[in-house]
Amino acid sequence: MEMISAIIYQLTKDLSMDEIEACGFDKYYVDHTLALWPQSAGGIPFNSCFFQSKGDAITDLVEDMAAEQKARSTYDNILRLVHDQEVCDPIRFLRAREIVHFQRFGEGLRIVQEHLDSKNFYAFNPEFDRCKE
Repeated sequence: MEMISAIIYQLTKDLSMDEIEACGFDKYYVDHTLALWPQSAGGIPFNSCFFQSKGDAITDLVEDMAAEQKARSTYDNILRLVHDQEVCDPIRFLRAREIVHFQRFGEGLRIVQEHLDSKNFYAFNPEFDRCKE
């Protein structure tokens, strides 16, 4: 988040009012001036709903892997649109980091699944399904 925010700041800090209007940044400017306000490309503000957690190791690791892939896809899309090397280089770094994170979460998922009962091929958490004695 810090790197993306720094890139956005560098790209917008010296915009004139004409440039702000010409690039369609005027609606954002009305609410936030040139301050950073995390939101999706569709204008939906960032909130805690982006984080998912169920308390089940398998569910949470699969969610983590999906989040890494979604971030990688976003970086891929940015790289298709942007041609400024000073923007592309850090985006490529962040993209590479998402790939490594995806691989590490995958390794964690494999370790958790290996420690489950071998008959548990649905990969559910048996700790939640025990009857109280």
